[in-house]
Amino acid sequence: MEVTMDPLFLAWSYFRRRKLQQCSEICTTLLQDNPYDQAAWSLKTCALTEMVYIDEVEVDQEGIAEMMLDETSIAQVARPGTSLRLPGTSHGGGPTPAVRPMTQSGRPITGFVRPSTQSGRPGTMEQAIKTPRTASTARPVTAASGRFIRLGTASMLTNPDGPFINLSRLNLAKYSQKPNLSRTLFEYIFHHENDVKNALDLAAQATEHAQFKDWWWKVQLGKCYYRLGLYREAEKQFRSALNHQEVVDTYLYLAKVYQRIDQPITALSLFKQGLDHFPGEVTLLTGIARIHEEMNNISSATEYYKDVLKQDNTHVEAIACIGSSHFYTDQPEIALRFYRRLLQMGVYNCQLYNNLGLCCFYAQQYDMTLSSFERALALVASDEEQADVWYNIGHVAVGIGDLTLAYQCFKLTLAFNNDHAEAYNNLAVLELRKGHIEQSKAFLQTAASLAPHMYEPHFNLSILSEKIGDLQSSYGAAQKSEDAFPEHVDTQQLLKQLREHFSVL
Repeated sequence: MEVTMDPLFLAWSYFRRRKLQQCSEICTTLLQDNPYDQAAWSLKTCALTEMVYIDEVEVDQEGIAEMMLDETSIAQVARPGTSLRLPGTSHGGGPTPAVRPMTQSGRPITGFVRPSTQSGRPGTMEQAIKTPRTASTARPVTAASGRFIRLGTASMLTNPDGPFINLSRLNLAKYSQKPNLSRTLFEYIFHHENDVKNALDLAAQATEHAQFKDWWWKVQLGKCYYRLGLYREAEKQFRSALNHQEVVDTYLYLAKVYQRIDQPITALSLFKQGLDHFPGEVTLLTGIARIHEEMNNISSATEYYKDVLKQDNTHVEAIACIGSSHFYTDQPEIALRFYRRLLQMGVYNCQLYNNLGLCCFYAQQYDMTLSSFERALALVASDEEQADVWYNIGHVAVGIGDLTLAYQCFKLTLAFNNDHAEAYNNLAVLELRKGHIEQSKAFLQTAASLAPHMYEPHFNLSILSEKIGDLQSSYGAAQKSEDAFPEHVDTQQLLKQLREHFSVL
């Protein structure tokens, strides 16, 4: 005689093994037989939530509206070293734009792509629309569930063709008094349905039912307020939750609020307060390192990333950021060790081989350079990646003196990514060497319009304009170069010459 497993237990087993679709299907069958089965209903809500769940701690993307229509600024002109929005407000320790490329917001490019690392805060709406955005899901966190004996109510009945839960029919006040169901229901409404208003209502009523003593509900209230852009209310909820229960995630949520309202110093002190309660916690150390990196304080960021590696020596972000820091401080051999470590850990993608190729070239290990770039080209996933690899091969060609190959590589870069400002700038220099002045000038103007945050196109255009006698254009371009990189000595000398020339006139 065949023994069959209890379907609910089987569904729970599927859920634990993250086979969420099968879990949901079994729960649907159970609910068709008994629409008031609370256990199956709760498990199905968990399964549907897990399918779309993204850890809110990590992923945080600012849309164009948040960037350009931000009314939460405390001071329009922040003190140096206290704001994430002002480029170049570091206390030193960061490489200059002459060594390390910059993003639109004036921060050095990081060694690891995170949400908002490439975008920063653009100055104009046009730049905001052009800004690239990236995000990926973070670590999976499973929700708990159990078998609840008492049967549910009519609002649980689901339409086979419609949504699983009809939110407009839910009596939130009643569900808020059932701690077993309210939490899974909240996560379903918040993550699956993305209905922040109803989620906020449920969380508020559940907090009231718990007599304002349940830290979990306060954190959920804070998340809802954060989504709605009410950062000060979110801050109050997270602070109150921390008074009830010290939890690492709450520190991370609260720090996210402070970063959004541009208070990095407060976020740093909060992280350090968290480290007092959770010594050596990797996520808190990483948070401190990221803020230092965003404030252009690379040396402090590298120290904290090293602390991260002492706790977790397989932390990909820390290894990648330390590797890029060594590369840009003229230590390609040490950077090579870090990137090789990533390779040994099983990271196998285009970006890693691209970085390995550059490290090998600058460390004079020429036998490995081209084979690394070949691997990178074989692993490209998008035209932008292809463009970056060809651009770097062009740099290698310039380094070995093969300018024809370099010219072809930069042309290929533009074929794959027509907005690649660095390639336009380098092509302009090569065209000028051939004596094509008009072509060179056109390339430089294109590069300057595509990337106003880069100083090279402005400076090159200024030099070119000065040589052909267009002193007014030269002066304008030199001023833009100085805005992008105030410490650039050649720009300052050029401006001094032009001012002397104008004073004579």
